[in-house]
Amino acid sequence: MTDVVVQDEQATVLTFLADMQDGRAEEAVAAFDEDVVYTNVGLATLRGRNRAGRVIRLLAQPALGFGVEVTSIASDGAVVLTERIDELRVGPLRVRFWVCGRFDVHDGRIVLWRDYFDNLDIAKGVVRGVLALAIPAAQRKMTPLQR
Repeated sequence: MTDVVVQDEQATVLTFLADMQDGRAEEAVAAFDEDVVYTNVGLATLRGRNRAGRVIRLLAQPALGFGVEVTSIASDGAVVLTERIDELRVGPLRVRFWVCGRFDVHDGRIVLWRDYFDNLDIAKGVVRGVLALAIPAAQRKMTPLQR
């Protein structure tokens, strides 16, 4: 008999984010349900593991990257809410911004991932990131997600 390990919903989300942060694209994509719906509110919705997985794989490329600091997490059954600071990296540029995310998890798979963010906060993150290229102290260190 094979033992099956089933994580709770929060652990599924935290593992997914840690896999993204650590560049483990295939592990992160494996957390998606085949019919996952991924939305960055205000942008196009991606449907299906293959389409949503392209974003994850893109961020795992050598010149790009993703970081995350989870500031709070809560769940109610299958719904997991996160408040986070996300970091997008392009070469040496690090853009950090606030994100509120909703994840719906069923049978250990993410079936919905919806992120909300503020465009002004992203713009400020770009300014801070560019400034930090010349003056590193302009941007505080992130506390990365630990597995």
